[in-house]
Amino acid sequence: MKDNDDVSILLVDDRAEDLMVLESVLADLGPQLVTARSGKEALRHLLSQDFAVILLDAQMPIMDGYETARLIRERQRSRHTPIIFLTGVRTSDVNVFEGYSVGAVDYLFKPIVPEVLKFKVAVFVDLFKTRKEVEAANAELESFSYSVAHDLRAPLRGINAFAQILQEDCSASLDDNGKRCLERVLTGATRMEELIDDMLAFSRVARDAFVRSTIDMGALVREVVDEIKDRPVSVRVGHLPLSEGDRAMIRQVLSNLVSNAFKFTKKKEQPLVEIGSLSRGDETVYFVRDNGAGFDMTYANQLFSLFRRLHTEDEYEGTGVGLAIVQRIVKRHGGQVWAEAKVGEGATVYFTLSRNGSKSTNRDVLLRTHPDLQPEI
Repeated sequence: MKDNDDVSILLVDDRAEDLMVLESVLADLGPQLVTARSGKEALRHLLSQDFAVILLDAQMPIMDGYETARLIRERQRSRHTPIIFLTGVRTSDVNVFEGYSVGAVDYLFKPIVPEVLKFKVAVFVDLFKTRKEVEAANAELESFSYSVAHDLRAPLRGINAFAQILQEDCSASLDDNGKRCLERVLTGATRMEELIDDMLAFSRVARDAFVRSTIDMGALVREVVDEIKDRPVSVRVGHLPLSEGDRAMIRQVLSNLVSNAFKFTKKKEQPLVEIGSLSRGDETVYFVRDNGAGFDMTYANQLFSLFRRLHTEDEYEGTGVGLAIVQRIVKRHGGQVWAEAKVGEGATVYFTLSRNGSKSTNRDVLLRTHPDLQPEI
C-alpha cells in the first residue's frame, strides 16, 4: 500500500469547532478524515468502514467516549482499532484508568499540541498500512497455494488411476521388487491426495462466507459423534450451552476434535471421550477430552501448526492439518484454542465461543441491540 487511498481516520467530537481543529492539524497527513458528532454516529461509520486510528472525545452528551469505546471493542472488526481519547478536562487517575480499561492506547488533553497529535496519529497510520500490506500478501499467497493445490489434483488422480490399472492388470508379470515399487507409488499418491484435500480445506476456512446463527451445541455434538463413531468407545457428553457462530464451521471443529479423540484412544482397552463446557465471562469454554496417547506439553506450542504432527504416521494416521483448521475457525469466531495433555494419559483441547445472548462482536447483533445505528440509505 503505497498511498493513503484506503486509509481513514475517525474523528469523534460533539463540538464542531474541535472537529475543525483536528481536521486542520491532520489534513496534510494524507488519509481520509471521517468526522462524527456523537458516539452513535461514530458506530454507524464503524459498521461499514475500517479505520487506522480513532480520536475520541471522552466528554460527550448522551453516549460519552467511554461507552462508545466499549461498543467499539465489542465488535470483532474494530476490537483492535487504536483509540486515542481527547479531553478538555484534567481527569483523575480513575478516569484515565477507565479509558485504558475500555481500550484506549493514549490520552491527549485539549488544547491539542499539533506536533504531538500528528506524530502519534502518523505512527498508527503507518502501522495500519503495514498490516494491510501483510494481509494482502498473505491473501495472495493463500490464493496461490489454493490454485496450486487445486491444479495438482488432476495429474495426481491420473498417476493413481494408471498405477491401479497397472496393479490390477499387470501385477502377475511383475517381480517382488516391481510390486513393492508399485505399492509405494499407490501409497504415495493416496497420501498426496489426502494432503491436497486438507490443504484445500484449510484454505476454504478463510475463503468461505461466514453465516452466523444460534448453534445448539448439544445436538451438533450428538450428530458428529453418531457420524464418526465406528467402534466401541465410551462417550460422555456434558451440558453444552447454545452458542453463536457459523454452524458448518463449528461442526468442522467438533468433527476434527472428536475424530482425533477417537483416533488417539484406539490402543486403549477402555477408550473414553468426554465433551463438555465451562463458563468464562461472556464466553463458553468447550472441551473435548480423551484418555488416549496424549503428548509432551513441551511441544504444545507446535500442536496447531500446519502439517505438524506429534506422533509418527506409523502410530496414528493423519496429515497434521486438522488442528490447524480448528485454530483458524476458532480465531475467525474471535475465540481461543489451546490444549493440555500428559503422555500416555490423554489430552484435552479447549476452545471458546461467544455465549448465545451475551455481548456479541458482530455487526448483526450490534444492530439488534442498537437498532438506531442502522446506516442510513
